[in-house]
Amino acid sequence: MDAAELRNQKIIHAVLTKEKAVCPGAVALIGIYGSFQTGDIHPYSDLDLLILINDDRGWQLGTAFLQEDQGIAHDIYCTTWDWLRQDACYEHPHIAKLMDARIVYCADEAYLTELEKLRKQVRNHLAAPFEKADVEKAEKALKEAMYCYAAAMTAEKLSDVRRQAGNVVYCAENAVAMLNKTYFRKGVKRRYEELEAMERRPEDLCGLIESIVTATTVNGLKDGLTALVRELKTCFEREKQSFRTAKKAPDAEALKGTFEEMFSNWHGKMYLAADTGNRYLAYMSLCSLNEMLSEIADGVDIAAYDVLSVYDPEDLRKTAEEFDALLRDYLGEYRKAGWQEKRFRDIDAFAADYLSSIGEEAQP
Repeated sequence: MDAAELRNQKIIHAVLTKEKAVCPGAVALIGIYGSFQTGDIHPYSDLDLLILINDDRGWQLGTAFLQEDQGIAHDIYCTTWDWLRQDACYEHPHIAKLMDARIVYCADEAYLTELEKLRKQVRNHLAAPFEKADVEKAEKALKEAMYCYAAAMTAEKLSDVRRQAGNVVYCAENAVAMLNKTYFRKGVKRRYEELEAMERRPEDLCGLIESIVTATTVNGLKDGLTALVRELKTCFEREKQSFRTAKKAPDAEALKGTFEEMFSNWHGKMYLAADTGNRYLAYMSLCSLNEMLSEIADGVDIAAYDVLSVYDPEDLRKTAEEFDALLRDYLGEYRKAGWQEKRFRDIDAFAADYLSSIGEEAQP
């Protein structure tokens, strides 16, 4: 037994001795994970312990201390069953403590059985076929990365940008791991190795991350972050594309009423904006139209519309006219689907038509 193993045994023995003295029965089991489980031991390796406690009395066992003769420190903390159950839901890829800990002490066989149930839950999920829901779950980490990216891009001080950049990298790594339905089994020092082995990832992912950690200026750091986020989004879009069902051909039911709605919502606003020079009104109206067309295009096979390309803040009249041109193009799709827009000479003509069906609708 080498010195490190002897040291580890003494730490575990101390924990169990204290448990018997101050909180007997509080510890369900103890496991070793981290470098002493993976074999990546180095002179500064500390002991990573899974100390699974049954109740709040077990918190007394947690501590952190410096070992001066070796120049290292140890962080001995406890874990609850609820925390392990949350890990088993696979909401993040940092679950090696649950999945890989080598159990060195168990107070009762029932605890091992319960631990194995949680591990089996994770293994079954990871082994299941890759589905759209897996992409959606991984997207949560992508959204967190985007949030941190925004914070980094609005920061000015290099150290502040670096802090947020670290969050972006962390979330990006999590997103990629979850997109591959895996978890990090090795330490941070071998993160590149694990990322490179993942199939669903941005090309040269580690190179993109390396450009961030080696950046020495604010602009260089932000450029690196932008490249990473852009490639990460492209990677996710590629995976999402594989799950998109074939779009339906335009039909009356899918598009019914949409042309009239677009005209009603934004035609008048666009010309009011042109008359009054209200750039905000014109811009936001176009953004709303863009969102509506995008939503329709997600499920129906219609032409692509680059709505915001018609916006000219220096010529709102021309912008309004090109808005109308977009509506005319869409009207072609509308009619192609077999739907004729409702037009009336005046409000009396509308009222007569609208009320003409009362007798028919009243029929049993």
